[in-house]
Amino acid sequence: MKALFIGGTGTIGAAVSRRFLEEGGELTLLNRGNRNSLFSGRVTEILCDINNEEEAAEKLANLSFDAVVDFITFAPAHVERDYRLFRDKTAQYIAFSSASAYQKPLENYLVNESTPLSNPYWEYSRNKIACEETLLTLYREQGFPMTIVRPSHTYDERSVPVGVHGRNGSWEVIRRMCAGKPVIIHGDGTSLWTVTHTSDFARGFTGLMGNTRALGEAVQITSHETLTWNQIYRSIARAVGAELKAVYVSSQFLSQVGPYNFQGGLLGDKAHSLVFDNAKLKRLVPDFIASVRFDSGVRAAVEHIRARPELQREDPEFDRWCDRVVAAQARALEEARNPPSEEET
Repeated sequence: MKALFIGGTGTIGAAVSRRFLEEGGELTLLNRGNRNSLFSGRVTEILCDINNEEEAAEKLANLSFDAVVDFITFAPAHVERDYRLFRDKTAQYIAFSSASAYQKPLENYLVNESTPLSNPYWEYSRNKIACEETLLTLYREQGFPMTIVRPSHTYDERSVPVGVHGRNGSWEVIRRMCAGKPVIIHGDGTSLWTVTHTSDFARGFTGLMGNTRALGEAVQITSHETLTWNQIYRSIARAVGAELKAVYVSSQFLSQVGPYNFQGGLLGDKAHSLVFDNAKLKRLVPDFIASVRFDSGVRAAVEHIRARPELQREDPEFDRWCDRVVAAQARALEEARNPPSEEET
């Protein structure tokens, strides 16, 4: 199979590219070349900013593909641009949406592709919904051979998935664990969540490539393993050899104390219990199975990160913010338990 990936070197993209090459695919990457060394000598490179449509059209002239995958569609304008570029150049166009687009708050914790799309908390998710609507219109009215993919929380060896973190990712949460400091978990830690290793995601994704039954469809790809956030954090703590000192803070409170975007990331996503029904994916890709159990996947990620200082991105701002939030909640609890006497008031 001959495919063009737009992007193709990010967390999900790199795993899909690796899997596609392992399966014998002929891969062209169109991007700015920042991380193409991951696949040096194994791919054809088109160095270009896809947002420069005129340049992209010139470099794509006389080329055609069995599949075109755009990992970086974030607004309807991106989809419309891709339609103009690829409507006569591919037998299948695959765009990335997000499981965060599913209805919030949920009417049913069990989620499949027919779950309504609506997210008043997160602009990112609303833009993904708008992308899907644009693609469906192009499919119905123009016959554009599209497939929509909805990943949920996906991780690889370069990071560990947590619910509350700062701008530099999850390493600071690990540092707090190792230092014996309290770690913030949103809610009470009992809500259900699914994290998916990128190697499992890639296995399902390549099964959709060139799959004519996937045309016109939206498909979610997640692990079969559902965990509570308490289980997720305990697995991380075991992987780093630290005691988990959890402090539970309401998602509503966290969304209001900034400076981080917890309004979208929590109220619009992680604060809700989600259990994914992957029956549709199994129908389309019968041999799909998610084989990386979270406790083993996160252990491998921790080992990988600890061996690579460049992945250990400290975040003192987030560390101080955590201390302030923990202290503020402790003060509020103390005041509630021990109200001032009448003389003091």
